[in-house]
Amino acid sequence: MLSGLYAFPLTPLDEQQLHLGAFTQIIGRLAAAKIDGICVAGSTGSYAYLNREERALLAKLAVEAAQGIPVMVGIGANRQRDVLQHLDDAQQAGAASVLLAPLSYQPLSDSEVFGLYQAVSQASSVPVCVYINPRTTHFDFSDALLTHIASLPNIASVKFPGVAAEQREAARLAQYWRSQLPEQVSLGISGDAYAWAAIAGGFDIWYSVLAGLYPEMCKALLRSAQSESGEINKQLEPVWQLFRQHGSLRVVAAMALLAGLTPCDGLPRPLQPVAENALAEIRAVMERLQW
Repeated sequence: MLSGLYAFPLTPLDEQQLHLGAFTQIIGRLAAAKIDGICVAGSTGSYAYLNREERALLAKLAVEAAQGIPVMVGIGANRQRDVLQHLDDAQQAGAASVLLAPLSYQPLSDSEVFGLYQAVSQASSVPVCVYINPRTTHFDFSDALLTHIASLPNIASVKFPGVAAEQREAARLAQYWRSQLPEQVSLGISGDAYAWAAIAGGFDIWYSVLAGLYPEMCKALLRSAQSESGEINKQLEPVWQLFRQHGSLRVVAAMALLAGLTPCDGLPRPLQPVAENALAEIRAVMERLQW
């Protein structure tokens, strides 16, 4: 079962190139922190803006730099043919698992989404994580559809969006989904501001944006959630507020630049970095947290 802390690192890039040295340095930091897993080419890794060759290269470099830590690779694409190609590339690179959200220019029906996961499940030799992200995909899973998909072979985890800000509600949702999904399917939380409540409430795995830059702090937060101590989460509330105001990708891209981990703002155009006043806020929060 997938569990623990999975970090979602940035893909440092500009309009001319991927900055592969910076990328492998970031992966090396995560490996040194001995987290439970690393997911490259996720949303924070700007997978939807990368071509096949770039994604295959990132998967290969991540596996090489991860020092044995399991690497999950995002394989989402608009067309099923491309998804299966990304799956093949990830498996060839040595990925331990893959992450799939239902991307599409045209609105998708439940049967179409099920067909996508069925095709991937049949073609995959590694565990598959179902990625629910209606804010970006504009597709939301019904309970019936998610239960149906989870019954497919190789489906190993569900990456839920922020589900509940309070531990009691997160515990209720964890109990509900454990009654609906096969026991081998782990319950994952994304949306870092919701992680403490979800893990304290019984979710199995935190799929974390912030851990892509600051894995030790996120490991400490995970431990505090498992012991139901909320102090570290309170310390990180200014970061969660920045995420809510500016979006987690833009904030961690700015943090990486300020920390000297990337040589540029790291955002694929037309995405733009945060404004100067927001950058000052981010710098102040980093200084307060001694980052």
